[in-house]
Amino acid sequence: MIYYPFDSRNPLYRSHIGAVASGECLKLRLLLHDDALCNEAYLIIKNDKSGEIKTVSLSPADYLEDYRFWECEIKLDTGLYWYSFKYNSPHGEFRVTKCSHSVGFVSAEGGEWQQTVYDSGFETPKWLEGGVIYQIFPDRFFSSCKAKTKVPSDRFIVSDTTKTPEHRQNNGPCSLGNDYYGGDLLGIEQKLPYLASLGVNCIYLNPIFEAHSNHRYNTADYKKIDPLLGNKNDLKKLCDEAKQLGIAVILDGVFSHTGDDSLYFNKYGRYKTLGAYNSKNSEYYNWFDFENWPDKYTSWWGIKSLPETNENNEDFCEFITGKNGVIKHWMKYGISGWRLDVADELPDEFIKKIRVALKSQHPDAYLLGEVWEDASNKTSYDKRREFLLGSELDSVMNYPFANAIVDFFKTGNAVDLVDTVVEITENYPAPAIKTLMNHLSTHDTVRIITKLSDAFCDGQNREWQSMQKLTEEQYAIAANRVAAAAAIQYTLPGVPSIFYGDEVGLEGYGDPFCRAFFPWDNINEKLLSVYRKLGNLRKSTLCLKNAEFIPVHSENGYIVFMRKDNNDAVVTAVNVNKHEVWAEMPQEFKANPEIIFGEAPNNDGWIRIPAESFGVYKINFK
Repeated sequence: MIYYPFDSRNPLYRSHIGAVASGECLKLRLLLHDDALCNEAYLIIKNDKSGEIKTVSLSPADYLEDYRFWECEIKLDTGLYWYSFKYNSPHGEFRVTKCSHSVGFVSAEGGEWQQTVYDSGFETPKWLEGGVIYQIFPDRFFSSCKAKTKVPSDRFIVSDTTKTPEHRQNNGPCSLGNDYYGGDLLGIEQKLPYLASLGVNCIYLNPIFEAHSNHRYNTADYKKIDPLLGNKNDLKKLCDEAKQLGIAVILDGVFSHTGDDSLYFNKYGRYKTLGAYNSKNSEYYNWFDFENWPDKYTSWWGIKSLPETNENNEDFCEFITGKNGVIKHWMKYGISGWRLDVADELPDEFIKKIRVALKSQHPDAYLLGEVWEDASNKTSYDKRREFLLGSELDSVMNYPFANAIVDFFKTGNAVDLVDTVVEITENYPAPAIKTLMNHLSTHDTVRIITKLSDAFCDGQNREWQSMQKLTEEQYAIAANRVAAAAAIQYTLPGVPSIFYGDEVGLEGYGDPFCRAFFPWDNINEKLLSVYRKLGNLRKSTLCLKNAEFIPVHSENGYIVFMRKDNNDAVVTAVNVNKHEVWAEMPQEFKANPEIIFGEAPNNDGWIRIPAESFGVYKINFK
């Protein structure tokens, strides 16, 4: 048998796969054939932050057939590191570098392996492990029909909730961002039993603070609930009633920018306060960066209605993270955490202060960040970020998983899906993996049922998107794919997140069409039953909290993987081919597994996975 010199995902070469805690002993082993005539071998490890490179001598160890191990033990401080190997022989000096996925070869042309070292005291909320997150765009979920007061008169109130969201920007009062459907906090409270039936234990609310657009990402007043959504008492009541059902509520914190039509900027004079746009003497003037006051200022992605805040400004930072700041203010109303909008555009020090403010009020609160790439090695604004090392975020929105699942259904490439999952679980700290938000769609993306349909066409403008609707046949095919995608989503490491309406087949292209009103009178009961069954599986299955991801098969067009601990195990099998496939089950599942979805194994322990179908199987060891 031929062995690789190194493989970071194989326990043959490492005492611990993936990220390690600071001070934890890590053994690394290089495996060289006798023909290499190695007489000295070294680990080369670089500190990403300081650039310091250390060379650690490897000691000769035991043999494996015609190969010999060279090994060392290291302990590292919190940070990000990169490593490779070298060895000397009578033939000269040779490098062992990362060349394919996790595998190393004797080559000077490859790359380095990543080693994440997180703070040994890093802990994330236990209550979220094994749970289900439910993301709600508040205006579009459910209305209590309770009369509201002090609602600005310039808002367009939609009377027909089945109406397609407005996409035109210059269409009078009913324009993009100014069409309100009336969803509110009391409406969410009334639907708590429905959410509990899905196994939800965390509600993530898109922004609820006063703002002058339906998405409310252009905050006008951080310490006031938008009047169309209700008031502070409504939020407290929602949180209290949710907790009775074992459901926590987290809010969306949009701190990288405000609205220009806000208490703080006040470009249009809506507020009586002296905003930064109104005077250089405004108490808020230094919150913003003016190149030429008042009309030339830094704005988020160049959108003039979203003036950027200066998070390094002491006054702004104190307003958000201080003793009487926004973070602590809303914790008093019963929320259990925050999601940070565009976390990669917030300074590390600012996020650290948010974490301190949050955890000082509620040590088990959840701090989630919006990061679209691998958050363990993300660089933004020419700086390597420290999101997941233990002093900032608990975890992030898992876009790599979402993209990989969609790509699998489009291409059938199971190897890439497995590689993405394993890479993230290799790079992220264990506490962050347990609380990863694994979504399939969000308020920023095309609905999953639309994306998985044969009719999906990327790159079309809003006018074209506004006229699209799946045919009955397209919808049925796509709904089956969503069910299979959800089976993967619910059984991967992390926490699955439903974007409201995905579970009942709500379709729609990107913003604003992904933000339609929940179709309470047109629910896909078949798809909903799948989500309920998957939610119940998560509640009753311990291994889905934090057990290892074990790939079983990743073939052309189908994937089989397992999660397993000492209590129970789950196997998920998904076939995206237009023909059936047969797959051998792992040894543990050959004796009478509980069939959650799919067909029973045959007498030899093989399962048939019909075309474009899936199976989920469970076994209890106790």
